[in-house]
Amino acid sequence: MLEDKNQQRTALENLGEFGLINHLTENFEIKKSSTIKGIGDDAAVLDFKNKQVVVTTDLLIENVHFDLSYVPLKHLGYKAVMVNLSDVYAMNAEATQITVSIAVSNRFPLEALEELYAGIETAAKVYDVDVVGGDTTSSTTGLLISITAIGQAEAKDIVYRKGAKPNDLVVVTGDIGAAYMGLQVLEREKEVFKVNPQNQPDLEAYTYIIERQLKPEARKDIIKLLTDLEVKPTSMMDISDGLSSEIIHICKQSEVGVELYENKIPLDPQVISTCEEFNIDSTTIALNGGEDYELLMTIDQKDFDKIKGNPNLTVIGYITEKDRGMHLITRGEQVIPIIAKGWNALGDSQE
Repeated sequence: MLEDKNQQRTALENLGEFGLINHLTENFEIKKSSTIKGIGDDAAVLDFKNKQVVVTTDLLIENVHFDLSYVPLKHLGYKAVMVNLSDVYAMNAEATQITVSIAVSNRFPLEALEELYAGIETAAKVYDVDVVGGDTTSSTTGLLISITAIGQAEAKDIVYRKGAKPNDLVVVTGDIGAAYMGLQVLEREKEVFKVNPQNQPDLEAYTYIIERQLKPEARKDIIKLLTDLEVKPTSMMDISDGLSSEIIHICKQSEVGVELYENKIPLDPQVISTCEEFNIDSTTIALNGGEDYELLMTIDQKDFDKIKGNPNLTVIGYITEKDRGMHLITRGEQVIPIIAKGWNALGDSQE
């Protein structure tokens, strides 16, 4: 993809580090009143007045977190921002600024990095965040992207993973499992392409799940929705490693148990049909897939009427006493312990 001989290729050493940063960031606009100084000095200067500040960071590494044989660089830049903004929204906070650092090998020309930064710029515009700094350096192992996101919230509004209590409802946004199945389709087509490079994949039947993998959206809209509904979750986190892994985090930090209902878990029809095609159980994918960047939360039962029937929110279970443990109730009314088999960043793939 990066070796197209018809494309212009500008070597990065022609610009130098500061020249490269200036070139890649010259179009970034500063729009947040909390940004006093962005790119161009030794450090950014931010002023949050009386708000509390939330900070999160993620590192994405080529051939561990993404495969450039089927991930367009513009999509990768966009997704790298989403991964971080999702963590800010999971705190019930407003994302305001990001910093972007990359390490890049000499196989990438300037034009490739322009694509990457075009995706970052698009994400910053759509989600109304300022890019206020970062770094570039060389790499001997491909492309690395590290993004730090900064946000703000009133102290009373911040939601932690701890805080769930018995009888709270477990709620998930959107639908889950799609990103993982999109990845399975892309991996399959990559293997087909290796065998026959003339074979162009027909991905028409998989558009939704592939988009969920390549261009996920962080749920900024849910934070506004919860405010409008006057619902403050008792606990919340984003679904990056898989539903089972995330609900275990909430239960452990809140010192509670949980019962989830298999027949309540929201699945897109395309996920169900693709799971059938791959002969994979769709519930297993929903529990363990990861990378959906939906929000998992618990809410007090008294708020049920406020969220009832809302198409963005699905009740999938309820919190129990800690000694009852963590279980999935299957469609056949079997009670199965919930275990984390989601993404393990320090393992080969799934835990």
